[in-house]
Amino acid sequence: MPDRLRFIAAGAFAAVVIGLGFLRTTPGIDMQPGQVQSTLDGHPNPADFSVEELQILQRRFGVHGPQTPLAQLFTDGMDQLQPLRLRTLDRLQALKPAILRESARHRVNPMLVTAILFDEIQHSKPGEGLPFIAHSGLVRTHGPAQIGISELIHQKKLPPQPTAEEIAWARDQLLNPEQNVQLLAGKLQRLKREIGLSPHGVLQASRSYLDAKAIATLSYLHNGKLDYPARVLRYMQDPELHGLIYSRRAPARAHFI
Repeated sequence: MPDRLRFIAAGAFAAVVIGLGFLRTTPGIDMQPGQVQSTLDGHPNPADFSVEELQILQRRFGVHGPQTPLAQLFTDGMDQLQPLRLRTLDRLQALKPAILRESARHRVNPMLVTAILFDEIQHSKPGEGLPFIAHSGLVRTHGPAQIGISELIHQKKLPPQPTAEEIAWARDQLLNPEQNVQLLAGKLQRLKREIGLSPHGVLQASRSYLDAKAIATLSYLHNGKLDYPARVLRYMQDPELHGLIYSRRAPARAHFI
């Protein structure tokens, strides 16, 4: 029963209602003039997407729709389990050097990378990290960031029609935690280009609404579930995750009597 609950928990905890902001003002999104209505005054929730936005993202990227209320409930419940959170933080601590290195290399916000890793590790299914499960073909995404083989094709690390040997190699790469983080950072940089953002700018959710909307869009494109952007934006503000990434251990000072 716990395994079934963890599987269901990969769904969403809150269905979001929709707003316009970022996609209307971002090059690369193929909206036509007059296709959408104006938004409310001020700044709506950046994690909300309009029906038109969802249709565009579905057409261009194949993302999913809303999840069931039961799946939403279990996802929210899992976030309250302290032992699970501590285990996830331990794994992120081990990945911190790779997170900082690959985020700087690909010009992505390390807190965005950390938030995605936190969510994917937190809601991973039991046993999916085992090599024999990965090579069985029973699961389509692998590693701490839940990256699929298709991403290696997008990043030109595999040909469009890989052989069985190449697929086996790709699965081993995805199961390597540091390689997985590298692929995640590369994926976020690739998606920035595809939605018309500069690959050189580092998005900061606290800096502007448009940056927050861009981060929500990248999160949605990574995972494809409507609850995901709100969770990622929330994790990016988590003080414990901030401390994990940005804190430094000071060397012990010698005390003389």
